[in-house]
Amino acid sequence: MAATVLLQNEALSVVDYRCEFGPGDRPFVESHRRYSLSYVRKGSFGCEARGRTHDLVAGSLLVGYPGDEYTCMHDYHACGDECLSFQFSPEFVDELGGSGEAWHVGAVPPIAELMVLGAQAQAAAEGRSEIGLGELGMSFASRFLELLSGIARKDRRISAADRRRAVEAALWMDAHSNEGIGLDDAAAQARLSRFHFLRLFSRAIGVTPHQYLVRLRLRRAAKLLAERERSVTDIALDVGFADLSNFSRTFHRVAGVPPARFAGRGKAARFSK
Repeated sequence: MAATVLLQNEALSVVDYRCEFGPGDRPFVESHRRYSLSYVRKGSFGCEARGRTHDLVAGSLLVGYPGDEYTCMHDYHACGDECLSFQFSPEFVDELGGSGEAWHVGAVPPIAELMVLGAQAQAAAEGRSEIGLGELGMSFASRFLELLSGIARKDRRISAADRRRAVEAALWMDAHSNEGIGLDDAAAQARLSRFHFLRLFSRAIGVTPHQYLVRLRLRRAAKLLAERERSVTDIALDVGFADLSNFSRTFHRVAGVPPARFAGRGKAARFSK
């Protein structure tokens, strides 16, 4: 696995991980060294942690607690994966509210608010945002703790074959999120009935197909807004929203600010230096 350190200070490190493991590679046990939130920006992989199995796709989080062991698996995740990992010092975690239950979940399904922040952080990592990567990493951790307190942990036991179908459908949705696809299209890709696919996907990935599709579009929009190369209208249409008003309303609800103001944060950061 290739690892590139993008930022390192006393409170926070940000590491870019790129894994090319596939079904032919034997899994092995690893251990988290720090508190960490690894945002999956591309690809997928399986993970066993604290007695539970998780399937992580774009927008999911691998959550690390110091000393916890985990095993990443690629038995049907042939495309590899890329993660942007935020790793925090114990002192910083204490300032956020301590090392409570949130850090022991192992993994978290795609959450809209965190996908937007993750996309903004990715833009910063690529030098396309004026907001600092350290500031975004700290915001990411704070929002993670706020959101996770309201998410119930559920036992989503599911067969390996159904997990494979759900992951393959999620990857297909990620590749086609800017197109006019819907539940029937994704179900057809998985070769399942509409109802069966909805139930299977929700149990395996942790969100419904529609929720995941909207979050994929919001994630891409956030990255484009952070880069600020096109108008808000062009971005809304490009990522797959049918009209500007729907995009603006949805983005505002998730990000807490309208798209134009979100894009303007980079300018404000630049002029405040």
